[in-house]
Amino acid sequence: MTVTTVAQAPGQDAGLASRRPVIAVEGLSLTFDTADGPVYALSNVDLTVEEGEFVSFIGPSGCGKTTLLRVLADLESATSGSARVNGVSPEEARLGRQYGYVFQAPALYPWRTVEKNVTLPLEIMGYPASERRERAKRNLELVNLTGFEGKYPWQLSGGMQQRASIARALSFDPKLLFMDEPFGALDEIVRDKLNDQLLALWRKTGKTVLFVTHSIPEAVYLSTRIVVMSPRPGRIIDTIDCNLPAHRTLDMRETPEFLAIAQRVRDGLRAGHSYDD
Repeated sequence: MTVTTVAQAPGQDAGLASRRPVIAVEGLSLTFDTADGPVYALSNVDLTVEEGEFVSFIGPSGCGKTTLLRVLADLESATSGSARVNGVSPEEARLGRQYGYVFQAPALYPWRTVEKNVTLPLEIMGYPASERRERAKRNLELVNLTGFEGKYPWQLSGGMQQRASIARALSFDPKLLFMDEPFGALDEIVRDKLNDQLLALWRKTGKTVLFVTHSIPEAVYLSTRIVVMSPRPGRIIDTIDCNLPAHRTLDMRETPEFLAIAQRVRDGLRAGHSYDD
């Protein structure tokens, strides 16, 4: 399926559709060769993402959501088809530091302070100490961690650790943010709070976000568009616009508009299982 629908992102202008796609995937497939035989992870995926969108990927475990993200991040190589990130190959995008990646676990070094964890990419890139400190201050403020610069990861809650990892991904001001189920291990109360904070951060920065989740309410609440994937081999079986107001509140999850979008996602997931062999 070729994805051509473009939803206007909150805070973005009406000229969005005329901009060059920041993600362009055509006919992408990936097969892993294992001792037990081939594993077909992705099959003939077509996807276009425009600048400023917040696109969530949802599907059953093992459907290839994370694998697709890893291909775009040049952490896996496609077997066939093509992928372009900001008009270049995933490898060129990685070398050009055009995206930040937030993993399922915060992956913070326990012997480094929060500030030192956030500035690690900048140290590797050779930024001067004064600029590293300034960027850390600015990005920790974005994720509401001002005052925790000198703390160590073990002194933070799980949600705070994940916010620190988001600040680290933003430290070098990438054009895209890849997020692989970053809130999946957190309790519902913390997850709701971080969803609100992530929306505020997205509106403030205007980044393009690709977000993997297993949660239907989370996908609907955060996204301008939801990509529904089938069981392995992963295929895109539906793309759904989330034309909800730009400024969203958790109470919105009880509205007919929100519930209608959530039901369409459920219908897509249910229909996707008909592809099972």
